[in-house]
Amino acid sequence: MKNEWWKNAVIYQVYPKSFYDTNADGIGDLPGIDAKLDYLKELGIDAIWISPCYLSPQIDNGYDIADYRKIDPMFGNNDDMIKLIHDAHQRGIKIIMDMVANHTSDKSAWFEESRRSKDNYFSDFYIWKDPKIDGSEPNNWGSNFGGSAWTYDETRKQYYLHYYGKQQPDLNWENPKVRQAIYDVMRYWKAHGVDGWRMDVVTSISKNQKFPDNENPHHLKYVVGNQDNGPRMHEFIHEMNQEVLKPFEMMSVGEAPSSKSKDARLLVDPKREELNMVFTFEHMHVDRKPGDVNGRWAIQPMDLVQLKKTLANWQDNLEGHGWNALYFENHDRARTPSRWGNDQEYRYESATAFATVLHGLKGTPFVYQGEEIGMTNPKFELSDYEDIELKTNYQKLVEQEQTISATDFLKAARKISRDNARTPMQWDDSDNGGFTKGKPWFKMNPNYLELNVVADAQSTKSVFRYYQSLIKLRHDNHILESGSFKLLLPEDKNIFVYLRELNGEKWLVIANLSDVEQRVELLKDYADYKEILGNYATDSDGLVLRPYESKILKKL
Repeated sequence: MKNEWWKNAVIYQVYPKSFYDTNADGIGDLPGIDAKLDYLKELGIDAIWISPCYLSPQIDNGYDIADYRKIDPMFGNNDDMIKLIHDAHQRGIKIIMDMVANHTSDKSAWFEESRRSKDNYFSDFYIWKDPKIDGSEPNNWGSNFGGSAWTYDETRKQYYLHYYGKQQPDLNWENPKVRQAIYDVMRYWKAHGVDGWRMDVVTSISKNQKFPDNENPHHLKYVVGNQDNGPRMHEFIHEMNQEVLKPFEMMSVGEAPSSKSKDARLLVDPKREELNMVFTFEHMHVDRKPGDVNGRWAIQPMDLVQLKKTLANWQDNLEGHGWNALYFENHDRARTPSRWGNDQEYRYESATAFATVLHGLKGTPFVYQGEEIGMTNPKFELSDYEDIELKTNYQKLVEQEQTISATDFLKAARKISRDNARTPMQWDDSDNGGFTKGKPWFKMNPNYLELNVVADAQSTKSVFRYYQSLIKLRHDNHILESGSFKLLLPEDKNIFVYLRELNGEKWLVIANLSDVEQRVELLKDYADYKEILGNYATDSDGLVLRPYESKILKKL
């Protein structure tokens, strides 16, 4: 790709349902994003990634798409999207749409035709298998959302595969007509001005055609031999690159849940012409008990040594072989100050410290809506949560298998549930945080009265202004885009520190990611470095970092 604009960019993710509502129906909409473009321009971001806003039954909050070419009426219409693209471009902001190519909704016309018979145009658009002789499922694969990955369809008298909810049947990428149908959708939106794609679970599009049983005794996943990436994955993604991404110069970032850094090389090495970046999940598992049958609901305190090791590994292994996508929060990830920081005494400090660590790395930072004001997890009860993943896992792990108590499940949900990031955006202290004049589709975090965009702007400790400074540093200093990376103090359990270097210029990025003061003897070696950004207004002893204190230092 000739124009690699995304390398010096900061990308802002909007979850439209929870961003801003303009018609008082309680649901955020595309005109709401349009209305806040000047706010985003002021923040300094370069592009907006918009989570799915296509026609959908909303079983999985829009990741179950019924019609890829039609905007769901809850968000507006196609003209609203075209206007949003135009208005964003007028401000120098690019638009990235979300492509869910692994599965559709069971309400898609494709699926409704496919289930009708075994001999129509759409019959092989999905993965259908006959029952075993005893009538049971084709194999023992389990869904990501709990339960079996197979559902029997009475009309067709076969099982269909779904890696996620039963209302999300997986597409059959072995069928070239399916692939072309997806590429045509991408061309359609390119014709309306879309600049790039975030690709949902794109590494799952190829399936092991032998469909072997999974040896995992708990049948938690469809993963066989720890490989959920099918044998033709790279072939399919390369074909997509050649058909759409390369000729139309569209940016791409793929969700690659199981990928390690060496796997990612195969996906993002420019020579291979597949994707520009991938989102890894590896660094987001540092508060998960390894090997526990309860999976992500088995939480433990964040392991900073492991976080540093993982992020450094991605920095090192992708050097010269591709580009990193940098994130801590998104629509599937909880709020960092609540999950890994201290959202009570040190909310501002922990929000800005983690931001400093992330934005100082080599790669493209992604900011999730509300992250730029330090939004936190709500302390909901189980009955308040909406997420299909949470509900199905509660049913499986608490009620059926009883491998985790309801109390511990709730404790985990308050830390890591996807719904923590989906509470509506907190704009001001008016009713419903200024998000809507109607009844919000999802419960507000009660702290909107104190924590909101207006209050943050008026605060001496403004997370928004700190993000502005971080983003400006990336735009103005080539070292953050192209400089080398070296992790220091890898075994320190509290301090995250690394060195960036380019053409003799040296920057030190350092953060105390604990709520206890830390003395850092290493700083003696950097006495000739000057602070260019920090999240404390006053100076301290040069060797002491206060709780969640972060700094970027430059060699004089």
